[in-house]
Amino acid sequence: MTRIEVAAAVIRGGDGRVLIARRPLDKHQGGLWEFPGGKIEPGETAEAALGRELQEELGIQVRAARPLIRIHHDYPDKQVLLDVWEVTAFDGEPHGAEGQPLAWVRPQDLPEYEFPAANRPIVAAARLPDRYLITPDGLAPDELLRGLRLAVEQGVRLVQLRAPSMFDPAYRDLALDALGLCAGRAQLILKGPLEWLGDFPAAGWHLTAEQLRRYAPNGRPFPRERWLAASCHSVEELALAARMGVDFVTLSPILPTLSHPDAEPLGWGMASELTERCTCPVFVLGGLSHEHRAQARNIGAQGVAGIRGFWPLA
Repeated sequence: MTRIEVAAAVIRGGDGRVLIARRPLDKHQGGLWEFPGGKIEPGETAEAALGRELQEELGIQVRAARPLIRIHHDYPDKQVLLDVWEVTAFDGEPHGAEGQPLAWVRPQDLPEYEFPAANRPIVAAARLPDRYLITPDGLAPDELLRGLRLAVEQGVRLVQLRAPSMFDPAYRDLALDALGLCAGRAQLILKGPLEWLGDFPAAGWHLTAEQLRRYAPNGRPFPRERWLAASCHSVEELALAARMGVDFVTLSPILPTLSHPDAEPLGWGMASELTERCTCPVFVLGGLSHEHRAQARNIGAQGVAGIRGFWPLA
């Protein structure tokens, strides 16, 4: 079966909302919402196809776009490769040039719309930032909260509360304080036993590789309204993450790190290969900082996760 290559766009307006379109009833997956775009013609680049399709479908000219995510998906009747770009500047007023209904939607509201299954990772990518802050270990709670507050004030929108050396009660108390600090400004992701899930309904959860191996056969442990992430280091773990239905993963280590000096770095080449295999957004991790975000995007990653490189009190 020949894989159909499609260029698709996450188009952001000046207020941050995302443009989606409804598929005609007589087409494959008709009636569902989608991200605008269309087939890549033979000999055509994805970026060129995107510009052509958005001109034809919406009557706009793309001025600024960057790669967001590439998705391989197999339906029962067809195989597709979605090459997705984020469009942040364009000329013209978008309209349904082919009669299709359009909607400008806040990113956090995208899960309320019904998309084809292949679009599910795009919905996640459209909602995620390109930075994932992981808090340093070994800090006193008041210092950790002070740094977290500063990070949120500086625009960090996705935070993992990582404190492996804390006793469980201290971590749970800290999690409650961190949830209050992040409320309405950043998404907090916690780590710990899955038995805690019901105690922190506003938090997402980040699984260790060990938890991934243990729980993946059971499937996703809570509904898609909550973020679920996992730490991955290999093809095997990425497959387990897909089986569990996680929303995004961290892939590490890319470069040598002080926190895991004995771990063999993947390097950018292997990271690119593994990211291409992944079925959800990927944050690359390990020896990286803000300056690596463009490089991460170039290999198909959502962005960069970091501890020391992102911590504002470093």
